[in-house]
Amino acid sequence: MNKNKPNGTKIIVLGGLGEVGKNMYCVMHNDAIVIIDAGVSFPESELMGVDYVLPDFTFLKENEDKIKALLITHGHEDHIGGIPFLLQSINIPAIYAPNHAKELISVKLQDRNIRYDNLFVYTDKTKLKFKEIEVEFFRITHSIPDSHGISINTPDGRIVTTGDYKFDLTPIGPMADLYKMASLGEQGVDVLIGDSTNALNEGFSNSESVVDETLNEMFDKCKNNRIIIATFASNIYRVKHIFETCFKYNRKICIFGRSMENNINISLNGGYIEHKELLISPEEANNMKPNEVAILCTGSQGEPLAALSRIANGTHKQIKLRPDDVVIFSSSAIPGNALSISKTINKLYLKGVKVYTNSVLEDLHTSGHANEEEIKLMIRLIKPKYLMPFHGDYRMLKKQANIGINCGIPKENTFILKNGDTLNLINHVVTRGESKPGADIYVDGNRIGEIGGAVIKDRKIMANDGILVVIINVDMKKRELLIKPNITTRGFILVNENEELIHKIENKAEQTINTALKNPKSTFTTLKNDITDTLYPFINSLTGRKPIILPIILDIKKNKEKDNKQRKDT
Repeated sequence: MNKNKPNGTKIIVLGGLGEVGKNMYCVMHNDAIVIIDAGVSFPESELMGVDYVLPDFTFLKENEDKIKALLITHGHEDHIGGIPFLLQSINIPAIYAPNHAKELISVKLQDRNIRYDNLFVYTDKTKLKFKEIEVEFFRITHSIPDSHGISINTPDGRIVTTGDYKFDLTPIGPMADLYKMASLGEQGVDVLIGDSTNALNEGFSNSESVVDETLNEMFDKCKNNRIIIATFASNIYRVKHIFETCFKYNRKICIFGRSMENNINISLNGGYIEHKELLISPEEANNMKPNEVAILCTGSQGEPLAALSRIANGTHKQIKLRPDDVVIFSSSAIPGNALSISKTINKLYLKGVKVYTNSVLEDLHTSGHANEEEIKLMIRLIKPKYLMPFHGDYRMLKKQANIGINCGIPKENTFILKNGDTLNLINHVVTRGESKPGADIYVDGNRIGEIGGAVIKDRKIMANDGILVVIINVDMKKRELLIKPNITTRGFILVNENEELIHKIENKAEQTINTALKNPKSTFTTLKNDITDTLYPFINSLTGRKPIILPIILDIKKNKEKDNKQRKDT
């Protein structure tokens, strides 16, 4: 093996495969590592109490001295949300991000009181070099400003990641740099890491300008109504043409939702959105005529605490629904959110307001991700030898691999990986490397990684079957139970309405304790284990439920001696 290249180039996937979220992967050449993105995903309902889910950082901790930089493709949460947690765990020498993402990251770090001085802005003209790794960027079209793809060149070959992208020939923002993509393709690309989110959708996605036209029609149709629009706070180009439409129809804009306020302030300050003069306070909005106001809010996914949900519930402190209001959902349902969105819509209907959602009749939303034909176009422009589908669950990854095969990439040159997998790129040839799958990291409040699978399992049991506490008073010296065990429950049964069942459990516990105390070798630990092992199947046979059983043992004799000693010392 060449002594100058003992390890060659590796692509290590930490997150973003088999899922939509927590995108993060690394390119390592010899002893230099660059990280691409550091996202989070949001927990499913079964992850009770968890706020965020992070990729496993173990590989980075083991190779911390090799890390040169973190490169950010754009400012969505599934690409930047993990940065504050990453910086608390690992030393990152520098972060390079496009301007809009840089401002969003700065706000995140300020919110968590994290000082970081090495956050730099790049443009599509920027070129970086970390030892033998050369990096350049190219503009792509997405639903947020300053979105980029990244080209990473090493002595072993060139790797190109698309970031999140679509092809829109009439975009609200700048055009994608088709020339630079084609130029990279002509220079030679070994591996394309491609966005797979919408690979299952045929044809081309709608242009953002189509949504602009629909919103114009809605504003024209609802001239006399107050309009409430719910959309993704991070979809800045959607927000941009909502501002422009309000300007056209002489409506002021009132914003609700912290994430919406943060994104809009950053976009106004950065020049991505104009007409700052349209913004008004809730008090002003409540005192204006319906046709003079548009309300822009979060809650398009039916989130219980988001602004629109509270408005629909009638619990919002600053805004109340009026019978002639019109609510527009300028969004599509993220998988898993359909039920919560339906609940919000039903509540809005019960209030008597008109509700419009995205449909074949009304194009109120278009995705920022590439459909099948756009993926084909990207592959034709980049001309990769190898294809690694990224950003999506398995069926999305598989579909993009098939699209690549249809575009002439040999089947053996497509790689459908899992989180923790590695690709080796040596002398322009790609092979599978080792796999080190890791466990997701859960963030619960201020605790990072302290909540594991066992805790989540206990929370599920408590949510489904409740908890049963057995309080036992014993004299361990005399080896006797002083009084009958006391049973209390939460989330299992109502004690007052199930006295017979409680008595049976008390009697069973009493028998178990008395038997255990006869053994001179029994301890607090063995006593607790005996109670749990006996009551668990007993309760299950009586009720069909499996609550968590928590024995609490009080050694009364020991406590009295301790109290007497404390009084004597005093």
